[in-house]
Amino acid sequence: MSSNLAAVVMAGGLGTRMKSSVPKHLHPLLGRRVVDWVLESARSSGADPIVVVASPDTRDAYEGVSVAVQENARGTGDAVAAAQGALEGFEGAVLVLDAAAPLLTHELLSALVEHHAHERATVTILTIEPDRPLPYGRIVRGDDGDVRAIVEDGDASAEERAIRELNSSIYVFDAAALRDSLAKLDPRNAQGELYLTDTVAHIVGGGGRAVAWPSPDPVAPIGINNRAELALAAAVLRDRINERHLLAGVTIVDPATTWIDPEVTLEADVVVHPFTVLRGATTVAAATEIGPHAVVVDARIGQRVSIGPFCYLRPGTVLEHDAKAGTFVEIKNARIGARTKVPHLSYLGDADIGEDTNVAAGNITANFPHEPGQPKGRTTIGSNVRTGIHNGFVAPVEIGDDAWIAAGSVITKDVPPGALGVARARQENKEGYGGRRRDD
Repeated sequence: MSSNLAAVVMAGGLGTRMKSSVPKHLHPLLGRRVVDWVLESARSSGADPIVVVASPDTRDAYEGVSVAVQENARGTGDAVAAAQGALEGFEGAVLVLDAAAPLLTHELLSALVEHHAHERATVTILTIEPDRPLPYGRIVRGDDGDVRAIVEDGDASAEERAIRELNSSIYVFDAAALRDSLAKLDPRNAQGELYLTDTVAHIVGGGGRAVAWPSPDPVAPIGINNRAELALAAAVLRDRINERHLLAGVTIVDPATTWIDPEVTLEADVVVHPFTVLRGATTVAAATEIGPHAVVVDARIGQRVSIGPFCYLRPGTVLEHDAKAGTFVEIKNARIGARTKVPHLSYLGDADIGEDTNVAAGNITANFPHEPGQPKGRTTIGSNVRTGIHNGFVAPVEIGDDAWIAAGSVITKDVPPGALGVARARQENKEGYGGRRRDD
């Protein structure tokens, strides 16, 4: 084992209250799955190994972690017991985490582990005191302030239900004490399950020490159970990400309507206008202006670029410095050269466009394969090219530097450098046409 801290992430539940065939911890949440936020916090807190306890149907949903399968859902105690094989020989502290608690942070988990070590505890429970009733286990303390037991909501007496300090289902255990207490669990309770919470009473009964640490953030430890809570979690994560960018020198005009994935990189003096979505591994260099109503996915944006409004940049887009992708422009898997402008109403896909080129309104690259099974063609437009309105480029085709394309042309052949490409029928006027009698 490579550290004195391990983590067990309980991800065996189905989350039926989501009303979905997808388990709650696998639902998408601001660029990641719910569980991925938990795994990232565990990694950042120094946990290694990390063991995910999965159901048989989701055992293949994880990479870069150990996976233990809970063959039958017999409760939280059974879930953590399923992870013990992957922790064989480990003698440090074990974080136990809920896979559906995406608001956990590595700062919070690190502080919890530090408190556990400082108190020389056998088990430490992260607790909350929410401002609304929740059906969580109650923390029963002794006269000395230490925890004596956790009583589940369904098994609590009226007096115990009045306790305001609740179990968040986030713990730090001494590894050896956890193994011993799991072996003593009994399903004689309201749910007929093996409760992980019962390990606390067993540890205390065996002479161990159980302590509780109230979470400084009462929201972070709470897991999601339905789509309303998923939306609330997304808003919290959005605000955290936006605040990080704001403090780093990015202008976000309306943070409440701006959604930025956690892997997005923004340099100082970027301006993001309302209703903009930045997704994936997008990078944006300094002094670029984005939006409003722009969507950017896995794109690389240079300095002083102008994007939008109503612009869609799809994966593989590269905009070099001082370029422009304007109103109702869609770009996919294409490189747009420095100072090149695509002002409005165009689609450019699978293309390479040089520097200082102007793409007029209504330009389309048509790159569908000519034969089934063949790769898409690619359009190459050189530097200092001037296209006309309503041009189509049928790939593979190459437009040389300094070329001009006549309006309304569909280009199917290469255009040499400096040439004018014209591909349209000649105009013919029918004199007197408007005065002719027409049959009804």
